[in-house]
Amino acid sequence: MTAAAASQSRSGRSPFADASPARIRAALTPEDAASFDRQWRALMARATEQLDLTEVQDALEAWRQVAWVTSVHGAETYRTTLASARTRPRTGERAVGAVPWAQLKAELGLPE
Repeated sequence: MTAAAASQSRSGRSPFADASPARIRAALTPEDAASFDRQWRALMARATEQLDLTEVQDALEAWRQVAWVTSVHGAETYRTTLASARTRPRTGERAVGAVPWAQLKAELGLPE
């Protein structure tokens, strides 16, 4: 188990549970950081117009999960997992180096 997964297990919370946007972005792959930036700008503009941060908070929560998985497994494993998620429905085969969902959940300390 990695340190990040162990941290979640002891506290019951993800190490990114309260992460700031800057901390989230720092943990992302470069390609995800670019997606994060685009989404962040669009959501902040909309939040400014609507005076409602709900979408911003929802997006941060989703990105916190991505940051957590990326930091626990590293960028290359994360990319491999994404590649598997894209190709497996078509081929039925897991990408080389991809980990099964049950293994990922166990490593993250998530319940079955």
